[in-house]
Amino acid sequence: MRRLLIAKAGSTLASLRARRGDYEDWILSGLGLPRERAAVVRVFADEDLPARDALAGVVVTGSSAMVSAREPWSERSALWLREVVAAGTPVLGICYGHQLLAHALGGRVGPNPRGREIGTIELWLEPAARADPLLGALPGRCRVQATHVESVLELPPGARALASSEGDPAQAFAAGDAAWGVQFHPEFDADVMRSYLEERRALLAGEGLDAAGLLRRVEETPHGTRLLRRFAELLRF
Repeated sequence: MRRLLIAKAGSTLASLRARRGDYEDWILSGLGLPRERAAVVRVFADEDLPARDALAGVVVTGSSAMVSAREPWSERSALWLREVVAAGTPVLGICYGHQLLAHALGGRVGPNPRGREIGTIELWLEPAARADPLLGALPGRCRVQATHVESVLELPPGARALASSEGDPAQAFAAGDAAWGVQFHPEFDADVMRSYLEERRALLAGEGLDAAGLLRRVEETPHGTRLLRRFAELLRF
């Protein structure tokens, strides 16, 4: 039986992980899939990736690592992702996974010129997103959770821009028939987002950001789960 592969590029905050689980737990919950329908490979720990023909789809998680650092495990994962996309397997890259997918397909990733983007943000969909099999699940303007310091600075050749935000013009893209990257975190809820803001209060203050104001503006939003449920419908079990 085919299973979804979650390519785990890192882990969440240690305090949050002890209380709420990790990226894969939130992703599976959002997808509405039981754990037995998925395999988790810790690519950041050099665990081996499987043959692509055994997969119903792939989700690449977020990470505190930087794609621009070109770490060996990340570069190997990028090469593997390129083959998976070429085979037409459904792929969803989230945050680091979004950037890694863009890098794998010939895009450019680096520090976001607008600086860190964190909190509940406003997302604007491009006209091309209306007919997109995945992003078409979202309204033209919606709020989602985000936290990142690197961005996709140039989309891969032939990729379709699907969404933007005030802090990042490349919030989502599609490549080929079944591969998507989203810079935001559809698996985060308001509690997770607040935990990131609380953990990084001092860091945010040092960057001139108003952590208290960002915390006040955090809100629950159904749109991340809506996107993940739509991706689950595209999987090829």
